[in-house]
Amino acid sequence: MRLLIAAALIVLSACTGKPSFNDESLSREKLNLEEFFDGELVAYGQFQDILGTVRRSFVVELKGDWDGERLRLEEDFIYEDGSTEKRIWTLTKTGPDSWTGTAPGVIGVATGEEQDNRFNWRYEVDLPIPAADGSVETMRVTFDDWMWLLSEDRLFNRAYVQRYGFDIGDVSISFEKLN
Repeated sequence: MRLLIAAALIVLSACTGKPSFNDESLSREKLNLEEFFDGELVAYGQFQDILGTVRRSFVVELKGDWDGERLRLEEDFIYEDGSTEKRIWTLTKTGPDSWTGTAPGVIGVATGEEQDNRFNWRYEVDLPIPAADGSVETMRVTFDDWMWLLSEDRLFNRAYVQRYGFDIGDVSISFEKLN
């Protein structure tokens, strides 16, 4: 029976619709990644597994610095259990609407593309996962992040998370620019 349920979940997860640049833009806003993330921001988010159960929630304090060539983004995560994580991204604009980026734990180079009010960011990462005994293990997953600029100081992010090519959940994050 469990095998049948697992197979059904795999089939259902493969049918899940995801955003696309072919989707109509619902906003006249124009996302300029380097402008939005230059300065201080705060974000609130949560991870939900494939069944919709919220597994983790967090707050992120961000500091971005655009120097005209690269965007350095410091992310300080504070999870509901009090644990913390720091990730520092270095993003490089490679064309009018394209980006690459690196960060510790990220496998290879992340790639991204802007269009209208949207940004799509894809990467593979060894994600730290706290174990029941207090130790931290890592899980290699891929992220397919979709961001939408809602206003000049708000951005919504939904990240689809996969392991071995199968959906395992998603992350929803709301960013707010502080300055």
